[in-house]
Amino acid sequence: MRIRVAWRHSLTLTGTVLKWLAVPLCFPLVLAVYYGEPVAPFLATIVVTLALGLSFEQLESDGRLGPREAFLMVALTWLLVALVGAIPFVVAGHGTISHPVNAAFEAMSGLTTTGATVLRSFDEHAQSIMMWRQLIQWLGGLGILVLVTAVFSQLSVAGAQLMETETQYDNVNRLTPHIEDTARLILKLYTGLTAAAIGVLYSLYLLGLAPNMTLYNAVAHAFTSVATAGFSPEPLSIEAFEPIVHWALMPFMILGSTSFVLMYFVLQGNFDRLRNSEEFWFYVGSIVFFAGLVMTILTLEGNPTGDGFGDTVRQSAFNVVSIITTTGYANADFNAWSPFAKHLLFMCMFLGGMAGSTTCSIKSLRWLVVFKAFRRDLFTSFRPEAIRPVRLSGQPVDEETIRDVYSYTLVAVLGVFLVTLLIVVDGARTGLYDVGDGSFGEFEALGAAASTFLNIGPAFGPAGPYGTYDVFSTTTKAAMVVVMWVGRIEIIPVLVLLTPSFWRS
Repeated sequence: MRIRVAWRHSLTLTGTVLKWLAVPLCFPLVLAVYYGEPVAPFLATIVVTLALGLSFEQLESDGRLGPREAFLMVALTWLLVALVGAIPFVVAGHGTISHPVNAAFEAMSGLTTTGATVLRSFDEHAQSIMMWRQLIQWLGGLGILVLVTAVFSQLSVAGAQLMETETQYDNVNRLTPHIEDTARLILKLYTGLTAAAIGVLYSLYLLGLAPNMTLYNAVAHAFTSVATAGFSPEPLSIEAFEPIVHWALMPFMILGSTSFVLMYFVLQGNFDRLRNSEEFWFYVGSIVFFAGLVMTILTLEGNPTGDGFGDTVRQSAFNVVSIITTTGYANADFNAWSPFAKHLLFMCMFLGGMAGSTTCSIKSLRWLVVFKAFRRDLFTSFRPEAIRPVRLSGQPVDEETIRDVYSYTLVAVLGVFLVTLLIVVDGARTGLYDVGDGSFGEFEALGAAASTFLNIGPAFGPAGPYGTYDVFSTTTKAAMVVVMWVGRIEIIPVLVLLTPSFWRS
């Protein structure tokens, strides 16, 4: 059988990414020197990633990057970067993340901006190691931005080409004449937003409004709020900080989950694109609707995690924003909330922010197409002679794209249920249902499946906002590593690798 994929070229490009991973690794290395902590975890990782990267770059390549090579490169890059990113945790040798599977889980959760953690004790880890957790999430957010705008929109992955319709821009992957320039532009926007977050958070410390929001914490949380990622060096996540910090973080989570293509045009003074963007208003409307609903429920049924109406408003708004944007921060233990409120948060897991952002999950743009297409199908069911195209922001959406969106949404929902089945079966085998007070059941398994496959972060029960995924067996955690990887790169790039025709036809 002759392989029809130029796999050497895919590996060469993957090697380039691995080689450059040595640069961000210098940041925690410098921190380790500053705090007098071991530098071996980062030096070893730098050596490994340079060796792998340079070795892959030496492969002979015909220089052709077609759709197949792009799919293979995307899948390999996200897998290998996560595995390399796990090395500091293993070499450091402290806590639960020193186990290879746990280290892979933590690194994959970081790179995919999931935010699920297997940590049990935060205090036993060096500050440089904890900052690497934060930094790898920031890199994951940047990586997905470049991937979506420069690659997926070209490959028409699961309706990613819709960004061209919704942003009213004919070639969204070429905001500038060259992909390299587009990547630089995205990097400027991303780093600018991160710098703004650092400035806002640290200014609260300087003003005495947030005494524990030190420069370290400001940088750490700026990395993971803009990346809509969710790791925190604090075991109580955002609840460890004053309420003003909660309100300060929300705009950055929302902006990180907003289309950077749309953001670019707004910064250019083109506010018409924002005004005409149906996806943006659907996204913002979803946040307002669910936050209002959760607030109403907590007000009527009583809020066990807050004291007064002010706490209810803040906790409702923050946790809904955190879940819809797939950031995964928490400022309350919503395990204590009523079943109605928790199920609303579970529904929020499936929404996601805008396409072309750092967010995960199914995303608002696809849901908007699904709702519009379903409404059109209801109309044509009793008016079969009618011709009624689906439109986004006034532009028609072709039927092939609608089918892509339907297929992706179906696969994503089915994927969550399949992962739930794995968790339930393996949980019964390992006695997971006997954990703690017996609070782990089918709903908690469903929440953990949705959280990992859709890259949300916290779930319910023992894996809740202040819990840990270390309660799961090694088998389940290893499966979740794969699940987070598949979900973050939009499912299709991995699934196509499993089809024989991809390799030989």
